[in-house]
Amino acid sequence: MGVVIFTILLVSALSGEPFSIGHAASLFAAEAGGGVVLGLVIGWIAFRLMRSIDDYKVEVLISLAVVMGGYAIARPLHASGPVAMAVAGLIIGNAGVAHAMSDTTRDYLHKFWDLIDDILNTVLFLLIGLEVVTIPGDLRLVVLGLAAIPLALAARSISVLLPLCAIRPGHRYGLVAPVTLIWGGLRGGISIALALGLPDGPARPVILAATYLVVLFSVIGQGGTIKGVLERLTAKNEGTPA
Repeated sequence: MGVVIFTILLVSALSGEPFSIGHAASLFAAEAGGGVVLGLVIGWIAFRLMRSIDDYKVEVLISLAVVMGGYAIARPLHASGPVAMAVAGLIIGNAGVAHAMSDTTRDYLHKFWDLIDDILNTVLFLLIGLEVVTIPGDLRLVVLGLAAIPLALAARSISVLLPLCAIRPGHRYGLVAPVTLIWGGLRGGISIALALGLPDGPARPVILAATYLVVLFSVIGQGGTIKGVLERLTAKNEGTPA
């Protein structure tokens, strides 16, 4: 949803038309709704193909074709590629794994995508390092990026605490649940990709600087301390009498 909303705002900004709720809603329906429908279709076709054969090599290639081909199809249809791939992945990862794959295929498929995940994570951290080169050496951008960190945490807190209060108003979650969702909300690959995908313009260096520092703080600060924070909160809760 973050990718879809970002795309809507970017399209509105590039078109030069004034932003309106109606236009944004229609773009959201096309991007998100089209992505869901496309993902369902592609996932169902892949499921039927995998169910009709028993060859782990071909089935792994089918899963790869779903990602590459499905994402390529989404672009000319003006549908969200990430949403489509998420929906197709849910179908293949649940119904496909349970009813369309042998144990051998399931093992090879998981190992293949685990390897892809590790490779892409490595590329992600490489991009984080290379992004420094694209940021102008301006102290004001550093100050702006540092100021964006508490804003990102505040936005995350609001997006977590409001739903928790609305879902079960009388329930006491304690500190573990909200802290896990707030401090554990790491930012990385999606933020970097969206920032690097912006067109050249006066706002691009500002957004790149803010994104870089927020992601850097998220990966090092939040990611490096989340285990200790949760261990202390858990121990505190266990030591509190009911």
